[in-house]
Amino acid sequence: MASIKTSVPKGTRDFSPVEMVKRNYIFDTIKTVFRKYGYQEIQTPSMENLDTLTGKYGDEGDKLIFKILNSGNFLNAARKKDVDFTDENGSAKLTSYISEKALRYDLTVPFARYVVMHQNDIAFPFKRFQVQPVWRADRPQKGRYREFYQCDADVVGSDSLLNEAEFILIYDEALCNLGLTDVTIKINNRKILSGIAEIIGKPELIVDMTVAIDKLDKIGLDGVINELLERGFTASDIEKLKPVILLEGTNEEKIASLKAVLAVSATGLKGIAEIETIFKYLKDLTSQISNLKSQIQLDITLARGLNYYTGAIFEVKANGVSIGSIGGGGRYDDLTGMFGLKGLTGVGISFGADRIYDVMEELQLFPESANETTKVLITNFDAESERYALPLLTQLRSLQIATELYPASAKLKKQMSYADAKQIPFVILIGSEEIQSGKLTLKNMKTGEQQQLDREQLIQKLTD
Repeated sequence: MASIKTSVPKGTRDFSPVEMVKRNYIFDTIKTVFRKYGYQEIQTPSMENLDTLTGKYGDEGDKLIFKILNSGNFLNAARKKDVDFTDENGSAKLTSYISEKALRYDLTVPFARYVVMHQNDIAFPFKRFQVQPVWRADRPQKGRYREFYQCDADVVGSDSLLNEAEFILIYDEALCNLGLTDVTIKINNRKILSGIAEIIGKPELIVDMTVAIDKLDKIGLDGVINELLERGFTASDIEKLKPVILLEGTNEEKIASLKAVLAVSATGLKGIAEIETIFKYLKDLTSQISNLKSQIQLDITLARGLNYYTGAIFEVKANGVSIGSIGGGGRYDDLTGMFGLKGLTGVGISFGADRIYDVMEELQLFPESANETTKVLITNFDAESERYALPLLTQLRSLQIATELYPASAKLKKQMSYADAKQIPFVILIGSEEIQSGKLTLKNMKTGEQQQLDREQLIQKLTD
């Protein structure tokens, strides 16, 4: 029988024990901050009904949904419907007959479905967080996977801008706890962008306008101007846009400039007022403690998720590394309207856990404890030392000290190599001399230092 080549599907990954410790360090750090701000964890199934997901992400997004074949003889239904496979839409028609479920594409639509299904059991405003994998049938490439984790927090049923301010605090605290202190949190507002489109008389081209100005960092002003011209804007329109595109100064100076530019746009002024309210909340929330570690920057060119967001928009970037955004989110109206529950506003953010991992690796920010799975290895030389070690093994574990006993008698070099490979920081050596004296040898694997300690001293040393 021919051997089978072992591999994982393209766009997926295995995670080693060392990688999992680091990933869980990120997740646990973020979850701790979420809980501190009153967010509760939920989980939704890996699969949803196909009709729950279809039509929520646009035509291109729908093509990236992983469908699950129905069990049994799934082709019978298609045969009965006499699907024409020569038709260019034949495969799309076939899907409805052979697949009723799909892997979730994101956490947002399943969350909306969850809120609608459980609305009678939920206390609104509902603050939830969710850390789970999602799947997309995208073309795999560096930094883009078909299976990846999302780390989301949302609050629905509240239009208070206090939520937006607290999300900025959550970003700042969680990233600071991970060692990421050189971070910029950018904020904008959809209403400001709508106001800008209004004053140049092109409200219908708001998406074209923002798609172009969103590329300012990548293609420069000349590139943005050329793209605006291609998208139907005139030279006169662009002259009005230039002061906005090139807006500079402090957040206060930017707001003052925007108030002058958008003086005739009620929508634009409302967006500015919302930004000012968020900044006022931030000032009050941080008045009794040290200032935010992150830079908070009003950025009018920020336009992510424009078709989705209706108010504040966030994007988070780690400075000094060549990696894109490590987080983002914003305010949306009528999240649950797609499932028949109208008028429920919400705001949410997401942490890009995979990118945060890459940034922390590049900047060497993971603490030594994030590489540690076992704290202590007890050596095993023979049956007598093994029997002597077993009560100690149980005692150390009862004190929540991650401990292993080498599972069989072996040469010391082999056991030390095992400790090195697993980056175990301490080894307890128990030989005939230690058993007779009651003094155990504790070796620090990093410094090479060895100490003779009785059991109480040993435990004290390991729990310090």
